[in-house]
Amino acid sequence: MEGLAVQLRNPLFLHPKWKRAIPTRAGSGDFGIVAGAIPSFSHSLTPFRAFTSTRTGSAIVAAAAPPSQAQLLAEKEKEFDNLASGDSIRQRFLKFYASRGHKVLPSSSLIPDDPTVLLTIAGMLQFKPIFLGKVPRQVPCATTAQRCIRTNDVENVGHTARHHTFFEMLGNFSFGDYFKKEAIVWAWELSTKEFGLRADRLWVSVFEDDDEAFELWSNEVGVPLERIKRLGKEDNFWTSGVTGPCGPCSELYYDFHPERGYFDADLGDDSRFIEFYNLVFMQYNKKDDGSLEPLKQKNIDTGLGLERMARILQKVPNNYETDLIFPIIEKASKLANVSYGTADDQTKRNLKIIGDHMRAIVFLISDGVAPSNVGRGYVVRRLIRRVVRTGRLLGIKGDGMGDLEGAFLPIIAEKVVELSTNIDSDVRSRSHYIFEELKREELRFVQTLERGEKLLEEKLANALSNAEQNGTAPCLTGEDVFLLYDTYGYPVEITKEVAEERGVSVDINSFDMEMEKQRRQSQAAHNNVKLAMGNGANIAENLPDTEFIGYDNLYAKAIVQSLVIDGDPTAQVSEGSNVEILLNKTPFYAESGGQIGDHGFIYVVEGENQPKAVVEITDVQKSLGNIFVHKGTVRKGVVEVGKEVEAAVDVKLRQRAKDHHTATHLLQAALKKVIGQETSQAGSLVAFERLRFDFNFHRPLLDSELGEIEGLINEWIEAGILLQTKVMPLADAKRAGAIAMFGEKYGEEVRVVEVPGVSMELCGGTHVSNTSEIRGFRIISEQGIASGIRRIEAVAGGAFIEYVNARDIYLKQLCSTLKVKPEEVVTRIENLLEELRAVRNENSALRAKAAVYKASVIASKTLLVGKSEQYRVLVECLDDTDPESLKSAAEYLMETLPDPTAIVLGSCPGEGKVSLVAAFTPGVVNLGIQAGKFIGQIAKLCGGGGGGRPNFAQAGGRKPENLVSALEKAQADLIATLSEKGN
Repeated sequence: MEGLAVQLRNPLFLHPKWKRAIPTRAGSGDFGIVAGAIPSFSHSLTPFRAFTSTRTGSAIVAAAAPPSQAQLLAEKEKEFDNLASGDSIRQRFLKFYASRGHKVLPSSSLIPDDPTVLLTIAGMLQFKPIFLGKVPRQVPCATTAQRCIRTNDVENVGHTARHHTFFEMLGNFSFGDYFKKEAIVWAWELSTKEFGLRADRLWVSVFEDDDEAFELWSNEVGVPLERIKRLGKEDNFWTSGVTGPCGPCSELYYDFHPERGYFDADLGDDSRFIEFYNLVFMQYNKKDDGSLEPLKQKNIDTGLGLERMARILQKVPNNYETDLIFPIIEKASKLANVSYGTADDQTKRNLKIIGDHMRAIVFLISDGVAPSNVGRGYVVRRLIRRVVRTGRLLGIKGDGMGDLEGAFLPIIAEKVVELSTNIDSDVRSRSHYIFEELKREELRFVQTLERGEKLLEEKLANALSNAEQNGTAPCLTGEDVFLLYDTYGYPVEITKEVAEERGVSVDINSFDMEMEKQRRQSQAAHNNVKLAMGNGANIAENLPDTEFIGYDNLYAKAIVQSLVIDGDPTAQVSEGSNVEILLNKTPFYAESGGQIGDHGFIYVVEGENQPKAVVEITDVQKSLGNIFVHKGTVRKGVVEVGKEVEAAVDVKLRQRAKDHHTATHLLQAALKKVIGQETSQAGSLVAFERLRFDFNFHRPLLDSELGEIEGLINEWIEAGILLQTKVMPLADAKRAGAIAMFGEKYGEEVRVVEVPGVSMELCGGTHVSNTSEIRGFRIISEQGIASGIRRIEAVAGGAFIEYVNARDIYLKQLCSTLKVKPEEVVTRIENLLEELRAVRNENSALRAKAAVYKASVIASKTLLVGKSEQYRVLVECLDDTDPESLKSAAEYLMETLPDPTAIVLGSCPGEGKVSLVAAFTPGVVNLGIQAGKFIGQIAKLCGGGGGGRPNFAQAGGRKPENLVSALEKAQADLIATLSEKGN
């Protein structure tokens, strides 16, 4: 090999492990293959020839060899492709750390347990409670490939080489096990030996005061001093918050252009460097005064960006052209009938946006996030609509395959699902639901998109015109942006993008004000259990987990380990106090898995049957891992820390919870049987008085479907099926077909509740022993609560009996009032409603006649305006006339008064209500005066709005006190306008 060189357009080197030439990007001009980089083989090396990649234009080396050697080289090419693929990088990372004692753990859901964040944004998030000292470690060190979502830089997607909404973070974590030296040495070994990165291409950053890390990189690893950069707190110091664990960071960078030298090198230069591995050394605790104290348990948190490493190893110019994303881009290119390789920069950016966003969309929906206008749902909806608009910009029509009424997102999503196998195997099993959700959301958006685009174009044209006339900068008002968002479903981010493309700014502050005015959506409150003293000390720091014995026992003797009042610990509590009690063991079930906590009593017993103290428990929550917090009120006596107590669960309420929880499992099984296996749980509540089950489905259920579901469940109840409960490894449970509950996080060992032949679910809740205990099941309601999310409320067991008895009482009262038999109630009510409708119609006709009569009286009050007094104006208030009668009056005047005439009528039909109508004859409309626009402006004066056709429009308002002045303005404006236009 010595001296062998092949002249190519791009500099190349042979990867040290495989016979393939790779662009080295060492500089411009012609470079040769780096000699000495090929390991020895039993076959002799054959000459190479260059060809050009259709994707990147980069030269690649192939062998011109006899068939046997060509076959060998092809095998080596294939070996390289496999080893450098995104899937292989992920697997090699995990195996590397597994071989060094790390437990390989699965990626957590994109829906995090942490209430402080909307989505999973980092690999360390699932371990945050361990790092914060809230839960004990289960293993000394772990490694994961975590799916992550970040949308704070969504505007940069497609514009830079590395920004994404969805990405995978490969991480290795130490929970008080190894620390800085091992983390640094292993990171270097992984990079240079496992992944074969050239050592002279790697740079390192350390925190400016972290001399230990600097010495390790320099002396232990051997990185030249000129390639180690000291950076400040902003770049290289991690904190968990204002107080708490923190520590310095160290980062590894790959240098694409080493020929630029060391002098004045800037690691933030994206054209030269890419940061691919971040090591966080959690070694301090930040106190309230800002000072740092060493942690007793030092931790390691790292993150290696899979897409970034794939870019480096696959030698492509950006993350999007790796095998993790580029197949999606190719799919979109085909639908748009464009070639990525020959496309202009804007087209490439649009294709990159689709490639990136589609990954985020598919994995979010798979993890249970349905498109909506709030929270996580809005993240998905925003990304979907951005892809739809981007696809339209690329020229994708319909499904891109000839069906103009079809949707293209499901077709591209097929490729995402195909690539998901080694990321999350559950995506494929949920693909049917994902495709259906995407189709519905896309077609729903397209229905309003064209109208929204037209309106946006009008608003932008007006903004540009007004700016030109007034000599100001063009700006889109917050009211206009909100109208597009609220009425046409146009995300404000897309409006902002389109506006900026036209050189128009957006008044986001006034948009936020409009949003605040209209915000009526409730947000579920979090059950935060406060277990910190006033000085911030952790009460439960030294407390062991609570032993739960409530599956088999509803009574237990226990020791009071801690008493808490308003977040502060106390040695004793007395009668009337609201208290949180921590016991060493308990029969009380703590709220989790949708099931509410048990109710009952805690007694301090004196003598045989005389309680010295009584605490009524009305809620039980889990905190800090597996510590049960019993919330209640002291009804009698004094309770002290360290005393023995008797804990007794309310047996009847526990039975109701068991009935409803098992019924929830039966409901999910019945739903899958009736409406399809693809439906899945999206939330639940198991209470004493009812159950609530949220599920993914695109339409309301038919009465026949609800009847079938109810019938199936009652059949299973009547069958008296014995339940089976087992504890097994999570992997075994999944292989057996157990269904995971929505939003739950599982350990390695899981509890499986099975109703044989009906359902099998991972569940930690309490259940009946036999389905016959439930006695009966009845669906109370079925409704939509968000886009693609339905909710069923039902009762079972004791609540079912109460519900049926209550309905029976209501029916008896109804029969008594109507003086009919039960089977005659419906007919009697229908007759009464028909009579009521007839009376209302008669009353409405009389009101309309009265309004027309009033109109005939005021017809003589018309004003003649214009140079020749050829225009008539009639503006009057008709007292409390209702809107429909006001409309009849205006129509009568339109028919009786000669053309041209402008009529505006107003009334106050009720408290806090204003009704307005404008009716213009053709002679007025032909002057460019439109009834809809005119009455809309007048209605604003009365705190309302409205519109309609150019010749006839209605409006309303909420400020009757402004009606007189509004009508006066209407009359003045009409007189002025008609006088001007009529001359």
